[in-house]
Amino acid sequence: MSSMVLARKYRPKGFDSMVGQGHVVQALSNALSQQRLHHAYLFTGTRGVGKTTVSRILAKSLNCVGLDGQGTITASPCGQCQPCRDIDAGRFVDYVELDAASNRGVEEISQLLEQAVYKPVVGRFKVYMIDEVHMLSNTAFNAMLKTLEEPPDYLKFVLATTDPQKVPVTVLSRCLQFNLRPMAAQTVHEHLSQVLAVEGIAFEPEALRLLARAARGSMRDAMSLADQAIAFGGGQLQEAPVRQMLGAVDRQHVQRIIESVAQGDGKGVVDAVDTLRRLGLSASGTLEELATALQRMAVIQAVPGVDESDDPDELVWRSLAPLLAPDETQLFYSLTLQGRAELALAPDEYSGLLMLLLRLLAFKPGGGIGTGASSPPKAEGSVTRRQPLTEPVQVGAPSVRVAPSSAPASTSTSAPVRLQSPVPVAAAPEMPAVRPQAAPVARQEPVDTPSPAGGQAVPPWEALPPEADLSLAQEEPPGFDMPPQDEYTPSVEPDMRSDVPSDAGDALSGAELAAERASDPLLRAVSLDLPPPGADPLSDRWADLVAQLSAKGAITALVRELAMQAQCVAQQDEGGQSMWRLRVERESLCSGSNRDRLAAAMGQALEAAVTLELEKGKAHNTPAQRDQVARERRQHQADHLIETDPLVRGLLSQYPGARIVPGSIRPL
Repeated sequence: MSSMVLARKYRPKGFDSMVGQGHVVQALSNALSQQRLHHAYLFTGTRGVGKTTVSRILAKSLNCVGLDGQGTITASPCGQCQPCRDIDAGRFVDYVELDAASNRGVEEISQLLEQAVYKPVVGRFKVYMIDEVHMLSNTAFNAMLKTLEEPPDYLKFVLATTDPQKVPVTVLSRCLQFNLRPMAAQTVHEHLSQVLAVEGIAFEPEALRLLARAARGSMRDAMSLADQAIAFGGGQLQEAPVRQMLGAVDRQHVQRIIESVAQGDGKGVVDAVDTLRRLGLSASGTLEELATALQRMAVIQAVPGVDESDDPDELVWRSLAPLLAPDETQLFYSLTLQGRAELALAPDEYSGLLMLLLRLLAFKPGGGIGTGASSPPKAEGSVTRRQPLTEPVQVGAPSVRVAPSSAPASTSTSAPVRLQSPVPVAAAPEMPAVRPQAAPVARQEPVDTPSPAGGQAVPPWEALPPEADLSLAQEEPPGFDMPPQDEYTPSVEPDMRSDVPSDAGDALSGAELAAERASDPLLRAVSLDLPPPGADPLSDRWADLVAQLSAKGAITALVRELAMQAQCVAQQDEGGQSMWRLRVERESLCSGSNRDRLAAAMGQALEAAVTLELEKGKAHNTPAQRDQVARERRQHQADHLIETDPLVRGLLSQYPGARIVPGSIRPL
């Protein structure tokens, strides 16, 4: 004797036994109770959500006569009268189900519509149910349009489809459309537990949770998987056999991956992928479980006081949440979702999974693959100049061809642009001169002046006298709107770029900066007036500490931004405690998580317990402002160096069309 599968055995017989589709049940029940019936209904939704079931219940509601045979249209069919029993058994002559996937031609539809002119044989209404209606051909759709618009009073159409986008709009406009939604995993879990309790089958809640997630919102799929799991587990539903049957990834593997990524342990990531390969677990399933874990961790990080869910892995995710910063969690979540689409392009799914996890390590802010990785040292100096030419360049002669460079310098932050003198030009064959040849302009060697501090050379731009004449005599070139020859002065406006590397140690002292501003017009445009070093000891100490933390990678992202934008207004060391009070203008940076992470990084650097207080207010003399002043000073020095270079001056004076492109000079 064969048993009936759970999906058919426990198919709902009435609207009251349907689960997960309350919005459809309520609309149809009210319409049946008020006798406000439409002639055509369209039910859409994914597989296994109840489209055919709703159609059969609707047919019973329209034709139910009750136990006494005197019933009328009702929202609660009795299920005991002859029409109800015949519809459940599939032998009711006035209820016709047509599978459009195998009967999609105009002949089948025409044959069905020919029977529509005859009144019901035994029932109150004729009900035509066309499943997968989107599979009908265009000719078949056109054949049924007129009847679908104005059917007889005794005829009702019920259409069902999993792809409503393929149904012509002329059909959609003639139907009442109801969208049956995918069911929540919790709803599927509860219904499975009720069914298994009636069947008397022992189960573990975690096993049902795995089946509910694997069903993807389809109750029929959940019932089918439950049948398969019962057979696989020998009449029981336990977590381990169900996980093995589904190929689901255990949370221990996900926990190991997250811990390895958080610690920057590349070897741990490779070992975790090798373990998944050896066990035959799905790479796509691993990414799905990883995305689920990261999503829960993000919720815990954003809302620390959120109520615990009924997920048995909740404690695991709460323990993993502090290992990653909120911005890292969001980044990893996005990469995990995008990586699922890239698995099909990889040589095999495990290599694709490994590359994705290595990408998580590579994109980890302030870190990289492996431990103890250090960033490459920055190049010293502000401007790199070409060595002096061995021979003077003849300019102004017809035999010399110069290609003026008018393209602006690259603004990429990955490789700073080095400013160089023009490339030596090649001479063409001798030709008679058509204009007098100017005197050769020889490139002068920069003279390095020893620094009084001992040993270090003074940059060549500091050796130039501040009263150096910057005016360049040149003619007005065609195509350029430039001032007259005797009034032209090169632009010295500072280029405030955020991608210019900063070096807090390159700043001049306050006295030197004030002297330069007073004597050199190029440096008068520094926008911020900060006190000289030594005048504000708290700010000096705070700037040194922030530079130290940034160099070590101890603070990143929003935490580093908080430190850079803060002004130290009070500090006290007492009894092994270091108390700091910072003033921050941006309130969005003053979150509790940013403050705690900054205090932890400061405690490691100072080797003391740090108490950090934040107050909102106008911040002055912050590390960010100091870096801005240093950037402006280096930019002014670079502009001054190029514009006073003898070779550049000579080329500008001899070639009217040549000019220094504004914004093209970049210090290193």
